[in-house]
Amino acid sequence: MEFYEVIRTRRSIRSYESDPIPEDVLNKVLEAARIAPSGSNRQPWRFIVVKDEELKKQLVPACGDQSFIADAPMVIVACGYDIHWNRGGYMEAMSMLVDVSIAFTHLILVARAEGLGTCWIGSFSNDEVKKNIGYTP
Repeated sequence: MEFYEVIRTRRSIRSYESDPIPEDVLNKVLEAARIAPSGSNRQPWRFIVVKDEELKKQLVPACGDQSFIADAPMVIVACGYDIHWNRGGYMEAMSMLVDVSIAFTHLILVARAEGLGTCWIGSFSNDEVKKNIGYTP
């Protein structure tokens, strides 16, 4: 798909087919996030791929009861962490939010180019999601 078409047609999708995502497509999507720019190329992120049906269901209440999350073939959880780098002198520990957002934008645009639907979830309990996926930075 042509790049501007990807940008023009990217939408938040909340209804998914149950078909599994081919590994080669998943690898392209994750590679797009991996090569995204970050301050001083520090890459303060981890992307956790959740395919387990029960775990996806557990994420629903942690994400404002958005039930469509459990229907997706997979959920990719973007985790940022403090790299103790005060880039620009004003963002401090929160600089990772910018970096993770850039990487996740790359991820969703490549997903669109590969014909996948995505929905960026902004309403969630950080503590509950971390507990459910067993994430510790």
